Amino acid sequence: MAEAPPKAGSFRFWFADQRWEWSDEVYRMHGYTPGEIEPTTELMLSHKHPDDRDDVAKAIARSIEQGVAFSSHHRFLDTNDVEREVMVVADRIVDEAGTAIGTAGFYIDCTATLAEYERETLTATMPELIEARAVIEQAKGVLMRMYRINARQAFAVLSWRSQETNTKLRDLAAQLIADLTLVPPSSPDVVSTFDHVLLTAHTRIPPQNRPE
Repeated sequence: MAEAPPKAGSFRFWFADQRWEWSDEVYRMHGYTPGEIEPTTELMLSHKHPDDRDDVAKAIARSIEQGVAFSSHHRFLDTNDVEREVMVVADRIVDEAGTAIGTAGFYIDCTATLAEYERETLTATMPELIEARAVIEQAKGVLMRMYRINARQAFAVLSWRSQETNTKLRDLAAQLIADLTLVPPSSPDVVSTFDHVLLTAHTRIPPQNRPE
């Protein structure tokens, strides 16, 4: 049986030379052996679903021109022509002067079914989730609104951040809701700001609520 593609992987993109760096997981998502090829913008766009390619190209161009994080929700085809649906959430890389010099973040594979995420997350934490259902649903709603994704995909993003940061799902969801005051009114920068909040919410949970 073929190895299942990873559910998340990291990347970096440097504005000056437009150079991409992929983690091993992102290589495998695309069907490559880590280090097999050099990731470039042209290669990435060649993998994108035809209906999503222009939007991703515009998102990359906006990152370079405006010095903002590269974020996207799109589909791509791996080397076996298997379609995968991903969320890309990222933050800016800044130098000592605070100038944006690149963007770094994560690819999150949302292709899997909710049942698969439930087997990994719900079963182990069911009492906690029943108690915290309301705040988790609120956090899912925020993700659905910000990223234009469905409930299954929103739960996948929350589960990924919970596992990635070793943070209880309930605490992460509650902190994310509390942090909505950090997000400005609708503007071209709203999604980029929310990416930053999502990727750093675990750092603002009180120490007494963190696992030993």
